[in-house]
Amino acid sequence: MEIKNLYRPYELELLETNQYTAKPHRNTFFEMVFTLEGKGIQIINGHELPYASDKFFLIFPEDQHGFEVHELTRFYFIRFTDSYLKTQSEKWVKKMEYIFHNHNHLPGCILKTVTDKPLVRAMIEALQRETSNEFPQHNEVVEQLMNTIITIAARNITLQQHANIIKQPSTTTLPLLNYIHEYIYQPERLKAECMASSFNFSPNYISEYFKKTTGESLQQYITSYKLKLIETRLQYTDKRMSEIAYEFGFTDESHLNRIFKKYKGENPTAFRKRYAESNN
Repeated sequence: MEIKNLYRPYELELLETNQYTAKPHRNTFFEMVFTLEGKGIQIINGHELPYASDKFFLIFPEDQHGFEVHELTRFYFIRFTDSYLKTQSEKWVKKMEYIFHNHNHLPGCILKTVTDKPLVRAMIEALQRETSNEFPQHNEVVEQLMNTIITIAARNITLQQHANIIKQPSTTTLPLLNYIHEYIYQPERLKAECMASSFNFSPNYISEYFKKTTGESLQQYITSYKLKLIETRLQYTDKRMSEIAYEFGFTDESHLNRIFKKYKGENPTAFRKRYAESNN
């Protein structure tokens, strides 16, 4: 299978075609594709789904992806590498976490909010205009537009999150998960007593309820989610281990190393090194 690389932090491309058949391939970068017009089939990881105008797709590194064009189509591609992510603020990277950990890697438009479709189209068109004119602060404007589009993608993915986690639908379970995600950097807020008070549960019952509705213990879910976020830090930031340990409420770097190795089978430094080598 063809592997495609990107040799700059980001790349923008407008492609207009009526005979385009992209064989399934694998990228070493992130790719967002907006369909300005046209019809055809999107193929990702062996799954197929029709596409049409105003559809917005997200493709991760390692996804096997392609398109079959059935009528004249105008695609707009936004591609960026992990080195681009490393230049962004910590606050922005945290917003990206919803994309990393809740995207289902299946075909189909990720825009679930109807009003976001014309918004993303307007920003794509603004990107087209900006890239054709070398005005002052050109790069800054392009990056702001890109980051806004990525943030909108993250917002829409939050609307779909946890569909595969919750085994017994509940009006309370989703707010509990959202609470954990919101306060994942504040360990005191994640204690059973504090959570129980926020949701009018008894401290003893909240853990039992969480296990019953999600299939995981409360502490197991919190730990697993923390480790997923730590993987993101190791892959897409240059933060030191001591900084990551402090950010996630570990007592020190050795505590982080011990927990990470227990669940992941290797220490964080080895995980970061292995990821870097696989992307060189």
